[in-house]
Amino acid sequence: MTFSRRFAGAAAFALSFVLAAAMSLSSAEPARAEQTGLRAADPSVLRVGSTYVSVESTGGGIAVRQASSTAALASAPARQVWSDTGGLGEVWAPEIVRDGGRYYIYFSAHRMYVIDSAAPDSGYSAGTKLALADDKWAIDGTLFTFGGQRWFVWSGWEGDSNVEQNLYITRMSSPTTPTGARYVISQPRESWERVVGNPFINEAPEAVKDPNGQLHITYSANGSWSDRYCLADLRLRAGGDPTYVWDWYKSNGCLFGSDRATMMPGWDPTLYVDGPGHHSFVLLDGDIATSPPAGPRFPLMFHAVAKGTPYSWENRHWYTGTFSWWGDITYSRANVPGDPTSTGWSLKFFE
Repeated sequence: MTFSRRFAGAAAFALSFVLAAAMSLSSAEPARAEQTGLRAADPSVLRVGSTYVSVESTGGGIAVRQASSTAALASAPARQVWSDTGGLGEVWAPEIVRDGGRYYIYFSAHRMYVIDSAAPDSGYSAGTKLALADDKWAIDGTLFTFGGQRWFVWSGWEGDSNVEQNLYITRMSSPTTPTGARYVISQPRESWERVVGNPFINEAPEAVKDPNGQLHITYSANGSWSDRYCLADLRLRAGGDPTYVWDWYKSNGCLFGSDRATMMPGWDPTLYVDGPGHHSFVLLDGDIATSPPAGPRFPLMFHAVAKGTPYSWENRHWYTGTFSWWGDITYSRANVPGDPTSTGWSLKFFE
């Protein structure tokens, strides 16, 4: 999610990131997912040096927190950085990224908007609507760079009816300027992501790059109003075109969820939470170029409801957790163009 990264000294940079992340997990991050004191949804967190920066909606505005660990974010002061003085209405799911040393917060208000600043917690611009192609209902957008190109990915409607939420991608010529068409890359058409409907849901996409350099878009499936809410994965084939839907291979079930019936074979349901979803990979500068290597676990945040608690939006909390890469995993599909299977890295999520 941070851009203009030079490749000189990449090996040294990667090693320093691994060591820093490992130190973070050993000293500051809990060994198991913990419920934070934040009764909220849709976490977005990045690491800048040794500081963790998060963003959240506050009803009619957006607030930023800063802390020395993900677990400490809940007790850190929430500083309001933007207020809905223009009457946009519902404001939710802000996402914070860095590009060229500036901070950009993308947020949903039935369409996608952006504010930016040189500092993480002050000085933000007025909200500007992103001119996404077709101008349809859009939420949960985020920015990242892959293959030397900025991309924006989000959840939205194909038309003007709330039938299903698809995932779309478009090129960006700058952090605030979409370029060209939108392209659908996922629709909720598999049986395990149609357990809860009205509408059927693919939302909250997050980009990450695997140890082979292949792009993944992990996302939430099934309705967030249900304990069947879960995380799944899209893996772009090696050398694939991010705008071509059949170059993406979908996991054969949820990778992180509480309903055993929807889980991908070989993945177990959660023990301590229900409906985990809308996650954030806690990457250095939010940059997928710093995506972790194979081996250790790395920080993750997600929202969920504690088991034994009635499942509702009001009972969601932010949780700290971890994830790691899982190798030699085959995703399969049928009756579509392209190869029926793709084998590569997948992800394991840990409570």
